[in-house]
Amino acid sequence: MAKAKTAYVCTECGAEHSKWQGQCAECGVWNVLSEFVVQAAKPVVASAGARRGGYAGDAAGAPRITPLTEVLLTAEARTHTGIGELDRVLGGGLVDGSVVLIGGDPGIGKSTLLLQMLGTLGVVLPSLYVTGEESLAQVAGRAQRLDLPLAPLQALAETCIERILEQAVSARPRVLVIDSIQTIWTEQLTAAPGSVSQVRESAAKLTRFAKETGTSVFLVGHVTKEGGIAGPRVLEHMVDAVLYFEGESGSRFRVLRAFKNRFGAVNELGVFAMSEKGLREVPNPSAIFLSAHSGPTPGSAVMVTREGTRPLLVEVQALVDQSSLGNPRRVVLGLEQNRLAMLLAVLHRHGGIAAYDQDVFVNVVGGIRVQETAADLPVLMAVLSSLRDRPLPEKTIAFGEVGLSGEIRPVPNGEERLKEAATHGFRRAVVPQANAPKRGKVGDMEVIGVERLSQAIDACRE
Repeated sequence: MAKAKTAYVCTECGAEHSKWQGQCAECGVWNVLSEFVVQAAKPVVASAGARRGGYAGDAAGAPRITPLTEVLLTAEARTHTGIGELDRVLGGGLVDGSVVLIGGDPGIGKSTLLLQMLGTLGVVLPSLYVTGEESLAQVAGRAQRLDLPLAPLQALAETCIERILEQAVSARPRVLVIDSIQTIWTEQLTAAPGSVSQVRESAAKLTRFAKETGTSVFLVGHVTKEGGIAGPRVLEHMVDAVLYFEGESGSRFRVLRAFKNRFGAVNELGVFAMSEKGLREVPNPSAIFLSAHSGPTPGSAVMVTREGTRPLLVEVQALVDQSSLGNPRRVVLGLEQNRLAMLLAVLHRHGGIAAYDQDVFVNVVGGIRVQETAADLPVLMAVLSSLRDRPLPEKTIAFGEVGLSGEIRPVPNGEERLKEAATHGFRRAVVPQANAPKRGKVGDMEVIGVERLSQAIDACRE
């Protein structure tokens, strides 16, 4: 048997080297070469038809070009996990043969969520929990603390991918959890576990196993200090779905967000609360993102954001204070930092209200991160309320994008946002004119449509 050939690839620029060296000769970065196995290509023997000018792919069993009109379309069968919020983020449930990558900060609840899922799902489908970081006694102890049934839970403490797949082929699980992918290694490489080549090769073997056997595979991924999943970027391209756990360290609420999903909506959101018995679902997430003020409070505005298919009511708080620095601070939590600076410039230019000598702090309550431009108008209303030390009218919500010329632009799904606000008892809404209904009301809620920033500022005084 011929010896497997190895090569060394730079993780920064992708340049290939025949031997390891401390510095990449192409980009000049140090300690970025990673080993991987080069598979020798099999020689292609041309058939008689190919030698006569035909195509060698005409042989039996070879793939053929097929018009999409001849492809049989069938809806993928889904299996409910028993956790409604997880099913929502996955797009309706588990798809056979899918590979899902879950990332998040240490201790945020990734292993807890998957163990709870197997505790419910294991009664219906055979499952296997592979741990590379804990002992079986630790896994059993956690399951006992969570009050999970131990009978349907099967676990394996192993880090070698070849031995894991041997056990998986023998046990034939329908759901396989790998905790975590950074601890898995393959015998074909000499690199240390967690290196780029080991993570990539191990994930490739698991993906191939999932597609060939129809097993649903969950991969737990460590995150770097920048917040991204550790390992090669190709890891996120190989899997079918990428989920991230988010949440503040001091808060018991956790948000599971889908950043990639081949079988469902992207940016779908699932909300959980951490308790002594593990993660529990939050059926009404809007309630946790709204602070229970005893009365109207300056610097507070409520907006309706949309995450995936779900509208959410979120409170935006702002604090504007006289700055003693030459360069006033702009601190933002849950929103984009550069967008706040742009909105303050629009407020000065088209609203006649200056904040260039003020420190501005903006926070989204509940630790959620708002990634859409519908937060522009509520942010400016909260800033204006804090600057004037005057609360907004009670039971008022707002949403809308603010342009550089001071216009208020519409946002998608305006009617659904208004209905969600009316359901929670809000009586007044300041929205873009294009999102306002023709009769000016949604139920008992008055809807004020604005086209310019100056009109929105006047609506704040009423």
